Amino acid sequence: MEYFYSIILGLVQGFTEFLPVSSSGHLVLLHNFLNFELADNLGFDVALHLATLFALLIFFNKEIVRLIKAFFQSFSKWDLKNNLDQRLSWFILIGIIPATLAGYFLEGQIETVFRSSYLVAITLIFVGLILLLAEKFSQKIADLKDLKFSSALIIGIFQAFALVPGVSRSGITIIAGLSQKLKREAAARFSFLLSIPVIFGAGLKKMIDLDFSSFTTNEITIFILGFLVALVSGYLAIKYLLRFLVNHKLNVFGYYRIVLGVVVLIILFLF
Repeated sequence: MEYFYSIILGLVQGFTEFLPVSSSGHLVLLHNFLNFELADNLGFDVALHLATLFALLIFFNKEIVRLIKAFFQSFSKWDLKNNLDQRLSWFILIGIIPATLAGYFLEGQIETVFRSSYLVAITLIFVGLILLLAEKFSQKIADLKDLKFSSALIIGIFQAFALVPGVSRSGITIIAGLSQKLKREAAARFSFLLSIPVIFGAGLKKMIDLDFSSFTTNEITIFILGFLVALVSGYLAIKYLLRFLVNHKLNVFGYYRIVLGVVVLIILFLF
């Protein structure tokens, strides 16, 4: 049964990490409702997040290499005005600062207080409503080439709120992108690129802190199985979400979040 739960959580992480519905929120709820307990639940969740990080690295491998080259090139030939890759690389660096600081100072709360099912349900509903409003009122006229320094910083500040399970990193940063007049696909693309260093840093720190010697062979197998499932499903989610956002609204995700949040609250109150 533990292997089955690992596959389920891997699939949920892979498909929800890049949808604006909160993968961490879903994982918290599943751990609580399935009573799926490991030596370190958060460590398992981080392993799943690292799997979706690898999915990002595979999908955006050419863009990532290009951005890294442009970043280092900027030190010898500064040309942010005309070089989009240079500009995006610096915007990503600027955008990760708020989430990095928030993660550092709020690590204790992230691992305890923020993993409440009630909090997840409330944030699912609240951000779902904001998503619907952003979809309805945002102009959606700008591409990544139109992104400004101030907009990148605003999106980065919004990303810091994704530390709370139920908010959704992709959801809140896409909302922020829409508020800066970005088209849906452009907002999602920048959201994904912006998440790479944050997920990498947070995941690496947690994996270093883990005491693998305390894990049984069975638990390590569960980690690996969940990782592989999340990697494959995450790659597919990125590929098809970007296609979907070109011509479709985000309303379906907003409604899903609200319905799920309400259902969770009803279950918690009744049982």
